[in-house]
Amino acid sequence: MKKLLFFLVFSAMPAVAAPLQVVATLPSLAAIAKDIGGPLVQVEALVSPRQDPHYADAKPSLIVTLNRADLLIVNGLELEVGWLPPLLQQARNGKIQKGTPGYVDASAAVRLLGVPKGAIDRALGDIHPGGNPHFLVDPRAGARIAIAVGQGLARVDAANALIYQQNAAALAHKLDAFAAAEAGRFAQLPPARRSLVAYHDSLLYLVDWLGLHQVATLEPRPGIAPNPQHVAEVLQLMKNAAVPAIAQEEFYPQNTGKTVGQLAHAKLVVLPGGARFPTESYLDHVKALAQTLYAGLQP
Repeated sequence: MKKLLFFLVFSAMPAVAAPLQVVATLPSLAAIAKDIGGPLVQVEALVSPRQDPHYADAKPSLIVTLNRADLLIVNGLELEVGWLPPLLQQARNGKIQKGTPGYVDASAAVRLLGVPKGAIDRALGDIHPGGNPHFLVDPRAGARIAIAVGQGLARVDAANALIYQQNAAALAHKLDAFAAAEAGRFAQLPPARRSLVAYHDSLLYLVDWLGLHQVATLEPRPGIAPNPQHVAEVLQLMKNAAVPAIAQEEFYPQNTGKTVGQLAHAKLVVLPGGARFPTESYLDHVKALAQTLYAGLQP
């Protein structure tokens, strides 16, 4: 009798819905989705923070991941163009194709910088026609993306739409507040400590957020490896302007930066390449990013 009663009570309980399957191309996008969805979502990132997102490894296992997804979040602006399209095609998942409710393009939500003017020529390097795609280093962009991700989650899981939208709004508020406070902190640095050289042109949004000045890049053109002539020119610029730091993400080669930094008496600041998903939130990631750079700009 007791066994029968237990069966009846258990069978009458409402079924617990399986978590929504969310896939993000980049770890910082995955962290934003996890921050918003919480236990309602299961999130996977296709790229690690130690991988250059331009050249991710299109492993066959990623096809299976995409096949099972309910929502796909991409960076956009052709950042993933070298590896994502064939994976999407082979995944044969109609729910997450471009233009469907299960597809979120983060770049559509942000204020874009570095939009090329005039004709695009491959001789100019790895130019993105729609604008610079490296906006995840700016929490103000992250705040706008959070709203877009909340809307995307609400589209594919209407039953929990209000939760997603409220969580997205709360995250956006925290990110905007942090961005303003941190910009104020960097503004207190002496003008001589507020310039840097980047390796790749991937810090445009970061310097815009923090009111810094990017003097040059070690790459002569985006995606083109440093050459001796260009490096010599950058070194001279750094000496003339007393630039205090070279900043670059962890996935770029460091030998050139170390050498130039030593000759220019500047620090090489190695920045995290993205949120340490799944253990690090996006807010904690941009906090670590800003603190690493702030320390690197100190005497």
